[in-house]
Amino acid sequence: MASNEIINYLPHRYPFLLIDKLIDFKKHDYLIAQKNVSNNEPFFQGHFPNHPVFPGVLILEAMAQATALLDFKSNERNDPNLLYYFVGIDKARFKKPVYPGDILRIEVKLTQSKRDVHKFEAISKVDNDIVSSAELLGAVKNKNDT
Repeated sequence: MASNEIINYLPHRYPFLLIDKLIDFKKHDYLIAQKNVSNNEPFFQGHFPNHPVFPGVLILEAMAQATALLDFKSNERNDPNLLYYFVGIDKARFKKPVYPGDILRIEVKLTQSKRDVHKFEAISKVDNDIVSSAELLGAVKNKNDT
């Protein structure tokens, strides 16, 4: 699934849509996605001049977007009034920096669900090296209820 289909599930748009491609998916289980880290992304101008590094918070956001994509795709949630909120993070770790030109592989696995709140294990890799990991919580809410 390419980005033109991903936007049918996620409300994010450039420059904040951080999933470029869906690589693999198993309903209610796992999702593997890809982010192509490009030198022309706006944050590299200030993070850091002459030594661009993909911000860790954006790696976490990319993992959160992958969890939302897993939930929305698994449950066929096509209601434009639904949003997937990133509501918690535990055990976040950053092991290696991510640079322009890298292909970030994001792997998320559903570990627990209770109504519309879901817990995931997430890792991000460049090549076969883990660059970050975290446990993420997300919740589905109606836009009109917030």
